[in-house]
Amino acid sequence: MGVEIAITVAREETRVAVLDNGVVTDLFGDRAKYKDFVGNIYKGKVAKVLPGMQAAFVDIGLEKAAFMHVSDLSLDAEPSDTLLDSDEDDKDGDEMRPRRESSKPIEQLLTEGQELMVQISKGPIGTKGPRVTTYVSLPGRYLVFMPNVEHIGVSRRIARDEERARLKDIMKRVRNPGCGYIVRTVSEGVKEEELRSDVDFLHVLWQDIKTKRDQLAAPALLHTDLSLSFRVVRDLFGKKVERLWIDSRQEYDAVRDFVQRFSPEQTSRIHFYDKDESLFDHLGVEQEMARALSRKVWLKSGGYLVIDHTEAMTVIDVNTGRFVGKRDQEETILRNNLEAAKEVAYQVKLRGIGGIIIVDFIDMEREKNRDKVYHALVDAMASDKARTRISRISDLGLIEISRERVREDLLRSLSEPCRYCEGRGYTKSPTTVAYEIFREIRKIGSAAEQQRIVVGAHPSVAGLLQDEERQGLEALERECAAKVLVMPDGQLHLEQYDLVVM
Repeated sequence: MGVEIAITVAREETRVAVLDNGVVTDLFGDRAKYKDFVGNIYKGKVAKVLPGMQAAFVDIGLEKAAFMHVSDLSLDAEPSDTLLDSDEDDKDGDEMRPRRESSKPIEQLLTEGQELMVQISKGPIGTKGPRVTTYVSLPGRYLVFMPNVEHIGVSRRIARDEERARLKDIMKRVRNPGCGYIVRTVSEGVKEEELRSDVDFLHVLWQDIKTKRDQLAAPALLHTDLSLSFRVVRDLFGKKVERLWIDSRQEYDAVRDFVQRFSPEQTSRIHFYDKDESLFDHLGVEQEMARALSRKVWLKSGGYLVIDHTEAMTVIDVNTGRFVGKRDQEETILRNNLEAAKEVAYQVKLRGIGGIIIVDFIDMEREKNRDKVYHALVDAMASDKARTRISRISDLGLIEISRERVREDLLRSLSEPCRYCEGRGYTKSPTTVAYEIFREIRKIGSAAEQQRIVVGAHPSVAGLLQDEERQGLEALERECAAKVLVMPDGQLHLEQYDLVVM
């Protein structure tokens, strides 16, 4: 079946799924109301400098100010500085980030009100605004152009040394002096003319951005990246993709024209999907998306994962569930953990989970078994494009994963905290609320002598007071010498109640 890309387009949103042999490996979405800002270039104004954090907030015209660390600031770099090593080239050449220790503190480089050109490197996540950098990079079809860095690199996914050397030699001839370029994976085997054309196009684009910077007042948008459909075609539609499905005739025609200009031989692999069944249902993507939002994920053997998100980290608990095995207990646990390791890697990548991830595997007594599970997880995470560090498994069966947060994870982008329980994941039981009402009645009991107390409560709480707790309520009436009337109110939250003395 090979690799397929499915693009489904609606008025309100565009969604993309990447499948490898029928298994969903990546999901992307872009909603009309909430655009993806990553890659956009702005003329911003420094709103606040924070010496204690060696960072600054920059007003770029969005709802939240952008955050910038001093390491993302190029103001004290010489134009010819080589800020990247060839050994540090990204797997795809798409996430290049100069890494350089600033020679000066940020308070000597920036002042409030200062204007500068920045690019969003990470979009808003949760309550945080976007992160920006002054090291601008412009992705083309074959190259990533870095006007502030003099460097030529080749994606590490191009493995053959001869091809890497050939591409570097070409770039030394066609590049603009003083500028940097990363040759992307899709460039493998392309001719010099195609790379030269990309160099020229990106140079013209950069000149246009600089012209806007000189003409517009801050804050202002100077450049926005392509729409999701075209970014996917530019970044992912390579030789390994067997089919690209699009269910919108208008988008299909536009994408075909786009591909025809730079790679006409690939247009035969672009297909228009026009069946009655939706494209994502046809490919099983909707079912996989529902599974990716579930707290519990079942394994084929009968075991399962429980995935919980906290403010600081994500915790994944591995359980045997219905899987009891056929031999000894240690062998059963090992098999369950090995299967879980693969599923953990898959869920982390599919859901886009970033930050600190703690995986609690089932305890194993033998050191060699812990090593097997560790290496299984490392192997499963090897294809992940995000930068990842994985610790050795502890005696308690814990593994810590530190994964680069490249975008908002699927759960946060497609859901919101439960309004009923305020994101806690639980509510007080009706019995707990009933006993709270008893305590409140006792507090006002002396003032309510010879009067009535009307209790308004959620129907489940009211039913409990009128049935199982009826004797306790009658005893309370005698204790307070007041009549208590219970009134069910479906408009009230389970934990809410009203007490009125009449």
